[in-house]
Amino acid sequence: MDVLIHVFVALHIIGIASLLGGFLTQMKAMGAGGARFVPAMLHGALTMLVTGVALVGLDQADGHSVNNIKIGVKLLVLIVILALVHVKRDEETVDRGAFAAVGGLTVANVFIATLWT
Repeated sequence: MDVLIHVFVALHIIGIASLLGGFLTQMKAMGAGGARFVPAMLHGALTMLVTGVALVGLDQADGHSVNNIKIGVKLLVLIVILALVHVKRDEETVDRGAFAAVGGLTVANVFIATLWT
């Protein structure tokens, strides 16, 4: 079971890397007012959602206790990210506020995951 959990943690990290990497590659375009949500951002967020839900289930099945409040907050932040990216994914350019919100929420989710004990 530990190997399976580690595989899903690795996939979860790949998802966050895709979401955050997509954001960072568009930072220069955001300064010029031409940023857009690239497909890697949507796929990364969806990967995070699927692997995160799987990790909660695997942890509970393995007998570990799960901090449901922390998981709920992380899920809520991810749903907001997914909603913004999904709704505006086909737009040629996205306004700075929405784009910055996705980047900020992504970084916030990383800090929630690592600092909330």
